[in-house]
Amino acid sequence: MFKAELIDQVARFRSADGDGERNLQGCPALVLNADYTPLSYYPLSLWPWQTAIKAVFLDRVDIVESYDREVHSPSLDMKIPSVIALRQYVKQTEFPAFTRFNVFLRDHFTCQYCGSGESLTFDHVIPRRLGGKTTWENIASACAPCNMKKGGRTPKQARMKSVNPIRPTSWQLQEKGRGFPPHYLHETWRDWLYWDIELEE
Repeated sequence: MFKAELIDQVARFRSADGDGERNLQGCPALVLNADYTPLSYYPLSLWPWQTAIKAVFLDRVDIVESYDREVHSPSLDMKIPSVIALRQYVKQTEFPAFTRFNVFLRDHFTCQYCGSGESLTFDHVIPRRLGGKTTWENIASACAPCNMKKGGRTPKQARMKSVNPIRPTSWQLQEKGRGFPPHYLHETWRDWLYWDIELEE
């Protein structure tokens, strides 16, 4: 059978349980780079099962682990991939995008002045009215009460804790992300995510 025909069948796959689209939503594939490290920790690099199967037929990925569940077509039975690895290495950028989410991740989703995780916003450590810029090195996560208390002053002027934000590398941010595992972890993913789990003897 030609590869194009196999790919076309992906759209018509049905699971043994009936409607594959409805029953297989809980079967995403963890995507690893060609060096078998996750493309991303936070958010975790996941593909829907349909995308993973299509990538298999296009020879873009290798199947590392599979679910016990299968999809069926008239000429093919296939276990659903749970972990896949790209065949071509995707080079990571040295520095992550400067976004509100990445600032919160760098700062462990906590206020850098009091440690609270509630009502997070971001604060210019050196206020803009004093020449402070909106950069990695001058923005810190802050809860709304601390942000209000600090106002347009420096932490020293407001008699608050001194903070020294940094521009993280992509690697450093990925390491931070490892501390925030997703709500759902399939057992076949654990060996590839390197979270602190107890090893079996």
